[in-house]
Amino acid sequence: MEALKKNPAWKGRRGPLVLVIMDGVGYGKYKDGDAVADSKMYHLEAIKAKSPHTKLKAHGTAVGLPSDADMGNSEVGHNAMGCGRVFNQGAALVSQSIESGNMFKGQAWIDVISNVKKTGGTLHFIGLFSDGNVHSHLDHLKAMIREAKKEGAAKVRIHILFDGRDVGETSALDYLDPFEEFLKTENSGSFDARIASGGGRMWITMDRYGADWSMVERGWKTHVLGEARQFGSAREAVETYRKEIPGIIDQDLKEFTVAENGKPIGTIEDGDSVIYFNFRGDRALEITAAFEEDKFDKFDRQRRPDVCYAGMMEYDGDMHVPKRYLVSPPAIDRTMGEYLAATGVRTLAISETQKYGHVTYFFNGNRTGKFDEKLEDYVEIKSDVVPFEQRPWMKCAEITDTVTQAITSGKYDFIRLNYPNGDMVGHTGVYQAVVCSMEGMDIQLGRLAKAVDAAGGILVLTADHGNSDDMFEHKKDGSVVYKDDGSPKAKTSHSLNPVPCIIYDPEFKGDYDNTELNEGLGISSIAATCIEFLGYLPPEDYDTPIINLKN
Repeated sequence: MEALKKNPAWKGRRGPLVLVIMDGVGYGKYKDGDAVADSKMYHLEAIKAKSPHTKLKAHGTAVGLPSDADMGNSEVGHNAMGCGRVFNQGAALVSQSIESGNMFKGQAWIDVISNVKKTGGTLHFIGLFSDGNVHSHLDHLKAMIREAKKEGAAKVRIHILFDGRDVGETSALDYLDPFEEFLKTENSGSFDARIASGGGRMWITMDRYGADWSMVERGWKTHVLGEARQFGSAREAVETYRKEIPGIIDQDLKEFTVAENGKPIGTIEDGDSVIYFNFRGDRALEITAAFEEDKFDKFDRQRRPDVCYAGMMEYDGDMHVPKRYLVSPPAIDRTMGEYLAATGVRTLAISETQKYGHVTYFFNGNRTGKFDEKLEDYVEIKSDVVPFEQRPWMKCAEITDTVTQAITSGKYDFIRLNYPNGDMVGHTGVYQAVVCSMEGMDIQLGRLAKAVDAAGGILVLTADHGNSDDMFEHKKDGSVVYKDDGSPKAKTSHSLNPVPCIIYDPEFKGDYDNTELNEGLGISSIAATCIEFLGYLPPEDYDTPIINLKN
């Protein structure tokens, strides 16, 4: 990796460049439900009033997703910001692999199918049960079930994780009923495919960053051991839990197994094959470790079945996890972090547990670890293991404590941080909590601006995608969808809205045009912009910077 070349047009600043990623904070399309606009963010507005600012695209093709109907997410957003270019991402890669047939020609698919044909075992699918296209897509699952039948697999069991986060918060039956009909059309005397177990994505299986291993343990007991409350069908489980726990949303639905005569129909046994069909890595690593690791101490697995396990994609390219995967992830190279390390730029990356991997692993192009141990410091602030609507301020103050000290220290040239509040609290659907989260974050933005002022640095405020800006479900005409009790129906998924880019440069020296920023760009332009603010020339194939330097 070659070092970046100095940019003679840059006049330099005394202090560091600080990149703030306000996770899940966009510009809302509708007044009703825009918790960002509804929050009293005095510090952010004050910064914006005296700074050049623009809007950036953070969804769809701008971040490598198949179409502009696809909402952005934190993984692809951090990939785009960190690598400065747009790569085709998980959903698109999987769809292409299925359409071309390459998935079914790959060794991983051959292994899982040949295993169950040899042993007479069951082929199990575990994953997020929706078409949200952020972690998974039901079309991918259906295509694999059809192909498994075609290739002679006799028995399939599906372990479903209800969404309610990347799709409507109580949309489970909208996916469940048509899928059951699909299975009926596929089933025959020689092929038996059924839903075997499930639960909400924020209750079982899909933990990330080691934040709450009890979620994974509940998933293991449910999917593998069949130790969960028994129902005659997945629909019965959903309806029962909704009656017993009024107001429960899909992501929090309790675990269940489908049973006949008191016996679960789909425990995972020796000789079976298992496909975890999520393509996104962060919520796939822990359940994968439970299946694959010989020395595992996160919980008592009770028994570990001898299975042929495959993930939809490689979830960790450095650790090569899982050992077997169906589709290769995008090969992201020459990230900003790698260039900065090669150039000798001193860097700090920090967030709390919920987004620590995003500001490190995903920002670095799905790469674990540092590019240079001497030049880079990564700091993780441990997240609280409580519902985020109960602690909507999360750890933004603790993150800011560390960052303000880092700014003052003079130790770093570039600091990047992620405030998770807008996304993590946004996903809860609790409007008041989201407003609280925004106002709590705003206090910290004021502290950051004050520290940047004193140090003579530059503050760049942006986001990876929208969420808190779109908290109510809306009809096509823009009107709010209301529930039977008269309250607005909460929207817990990401939005398709643009995100801010605000450049606060208190010691501006006239070296770029601060009256007019480039318009119509995506968040992938953040990388080249940061490189210019650090005094270097961006790589030629990086996307256009947001600023225009003067020669």
